[in-house]
Amino acid sequence: MSKDIIKTEIYIENNKVNVIRINNKEYISLTDLARYANPEEPKIPVQAWMRNKDVISYLGLWEKLNNENFKGYEFETFENEAGKNSFYMSPQKWIK
Repeated sequence: MSKDIIKTEIYIENNKVNVIRINNKEYISLTDLARYANPEEPKIPVQAWMRNKDVISYLGLWEKLNNENFKGYEFETFENEAGKNSFYMSPQKWIK
């Protein structure tokens, strides 16, 4: 099955945000959005956002619906720890 991939960009208050469309589903660059909050270190707002328990629950639900290889048993650990001061999450850790 071939994928139709279209790359484009939008501007939000003069900040470029990359958008990719794959088979009529659009994905917005979280890193580009985070650059609005912290241009030098966009990973910091992303990591802060990913510590939130509601965000982790949302990501887990999205994965359950869209990723047939999702490891739900590992997710439960993240979900139980999310929101605690000692909890740390990053996109790289989530992918792993």
